[in-house]
Amino acid sequence: MRAAFPALDAQARGEDTVLAGVLADQAALYGVLAQIEALGLELLEVRRESPGGVTLPHPTANDAEAS
Repeated sequence: MRAAFPALDAQARGEDTVLAGVLADQAALYGVLAQIEALGLELLEVRRESPGGVTLPHPTANDAEAS
């Protein structure tokens, strides 16, 4: 399964596999999501993280109104 995502690092965590890495753009993200779907895998979560490994907050409608 790890060979299906050569651009991403894969780590086993219990029964789950965590894929991590930098994607060039949103099209690359959609490509990974399509590959996950094509392989019949269950996607549990998607997170955007900063280079330091800190999860970035998702902008909300309230944040957009405040700016």
